[in-house]
Amino acid sequence: MTTQSSFKRLVRARMEKTGERYTAARAQLLAAPEEPAVPGKGAASASRAEPATVRLATSDAEIRRRTGRGWEEWFDLLDAWGAADRTHRETARWVAEQQGVVPLAWNAQAVVGSYEQARGLRAVGEHADGFAISATKTVAVPVDRLYDAFVDASLRGSWLPDGELRERTATKPRSARFDWGDDGSRVFVTFAAKGEAKSTAALQHARLADAQEAERMKAYWRERVAALKQELER
Repeated sequence: MTTQSSFKRLVRARMEKTGERYTAARAQLLAAPEEPAVPGKGAASASRAEPATVRLATSDAEIRRRTGRGWEEWFDLLDAWGAADRTHRETARWVAEQQGVVPLAWNAQAVVGSYEQARGLRAVGEHADGFAISATKTVAVPVDRLYDAFVDASLRGSWLPDGELRERTATKPRSARFDWGDDGSRVFVTFAAKGEAKSTAALQHARLADAQEAERMKAYWRERVAALKQELER
C-alpha cells in the first residue's frame, strides 16, 4: 500500500505556492470550510487541475464524522485501490459500496471529487455535467424576505433586471431551483436564517459550458448578490 502519496502531493503543491512548512500547509488543507462543496457526478474528465488551487470538499473533522475516515486515510485507500486509473463512476461506486459510505450520496461524491482534484484528474469547479460556481451573501433582513427576493419575479427585477431565472421548484423559505436562460444551466439557492433580522443566501450556478463561462458568471453573481444586499437593506 502507498503511504498517502496523493495527499502529500497536495500538501507539497500548497507549500510551493504559499511558502508554508509542511505542517502548516497540511493543517490549512485539513481545516477546509465546514460548508461542503457540491461534488460532481459521472466519469472523470481528462482536464488537469493545478493541485495548489484544490480545496477539499469539507474539513477533515467533518468528513471523518460523516464517513468514519479522515482525508489522509481516504487518499491512502484510493491510491492503493488504483483510483487514479478508474472512472469517477467506478470510484464513487467503490467508495459507497465497499467502504460503506451510505446512505448519503454526497459523502462518496465529496471523497471522490476531492481526490480527483488532488490527482489532477478534474479541474477545480468542474463536474461531469459542466462547471459550477457559487456565491453567498448575508443580508440584514428576515429569511422570508430574502427568499421572496429570489422567487417573486416582481421583486427579483429590482436587483436582477437582466436575469433569466425560470423557477423549477421552491420550498419556502429554504430553497429554490431555477433554469437559467436557454443554455441548459441551472441555479440552486438555499436560504438560512441567522436570527430574526438576518439571513444568508447560498447560490450555485451549475452546468456551465466551460471554465471561461464559469469565470464570467462568477463575476456576474458576485455583482448581483451585492446589488441584492444593497436593495434589501436600503
